[in-house]
Amino acid sequence: MRGKGASRELFSHELRRDGKIVTQLRGVEGDNGSVTVEAEVYSGGPGSDPQIVPFSFDSRDHAARFVDEALDALQYLGCVVTT
Repeated sequence: MRGKGASRELFSHELRRDGKIVTQLRGVEGDNGSVTVEAEVYSGGPGSDPQIVPFSFDSRDHAARFVDEALDALQYLGCVVTT
């Protein structure tokens, strides 16, 4: 996911349900204040590769609101957040 720029990780959250990783959310700072939230989703069975889905935002604030909503929804569905 990460290109050749000077990007840096802003945050990282791991979500588990029944002790198994469901998803990992990472925020990566890009150019001009943009932020990409990388959702690494473990939806397959044992041994399957996770799917990485990028969500791009123009600002850190927009990315933070998206992640806050995603964390709330996943907790409502029974996931536990580990940071």
